[in-house]
Amino acid sequence: MAAPHSYTDIKFEIRGKIGIISFNRPQALNSFGGNLITDTIDALRVLNEHPDTVFTVLTGEGRFFSAGADVKGVSGMNGDAPTYRNMAEKKLSFLHRFAYATELLRSMIDHTKVLVLALNGPAVGGGAAWFPGIADLVLASHTAWLQCPFSALGLVPENGSALSFAQHMGIHRANDFLMLGTKLSPKELLDCGMYNRVFDSQGEAFKGEVVRFLEKQLEVNDGKSMMEMKRLQNAPIRDARMMAVVNAVDALAERFVEDAPIQRFAKKRAELAAKSKARSKL
Repeated sequence: MAAPHSYTDIKFEIRGKIGIISFNRPQALNSFGGNLITDTIDALRVLNEHPDTVFTVLTGEGRFFSAGADVKGVSGMNGDAPTYRNMAEKKLSFLHRFAYATELLRSMIDHTKVLVLALNGPAVGGGAAWFPGIADLVLASHTAWLQCPFSALGLVPENGSALSFAQHMGIHRANDFLMLGTKLSPKELLDCGMYNRVFDSQGEAFKGEVVRFLEKQLEVNDGKSMMEMKRLQNAPIRDARMMAVVNAVDALAERFVEDAPIQRFAKKRAELAAKSKARSKL
């Protein structure tokens, strides 16, 4: 089945009972720029209403799953901060900008099909934080490490990840990952329960293995029963997940009101510029 709408920053396909959404900004490491998020939200809606699919697969094109936020598209990060009449206007401005992410998380939390995250490669920041804790199954390439340097950038764990990661890997391991920004390998993520399976493949070979694995499950297991398992498991925790998303968005907006991320990014830009200048003198 072809995409029902014209998408610019994702690929969309349906193979039997498997719907596949692929982030398609490989030149930008699938960062959240362009129409990537809005395209993904729409594709999730289409698959949620599809009469035949059981699995919805979320993956990426290229060597990265996602590098997270596209910093170039965030005003203020590049020294172009707008002016505001007061702090309330400033906070509301950021809350408005984060609305797209809230709707993406809601679309995944309320998705009725079995949501499979197929990590084709590494993920950083929002690319690592937004998806694994919400997915029903996480299948990963052996190249798919995760890192969330939120504290180093003056940010907070985004979109409910403080709760969803703690639910999967425990509070102390989640603190190490989200608070301290520790990079975790695929093996570590498998051992702590965040990944279901790690495949010794990458690129198109990895995606082929994912599809074959899911097709095998459909041969053995009844699709409606798998979706009912998901519904019964997720229904009691749905509201807590959404509240965690709302609380995280509020906390992130406050950090921007305080200019903490702007200052952190400015400092890092200055450090990189100094290193570049020093190298040019060699």
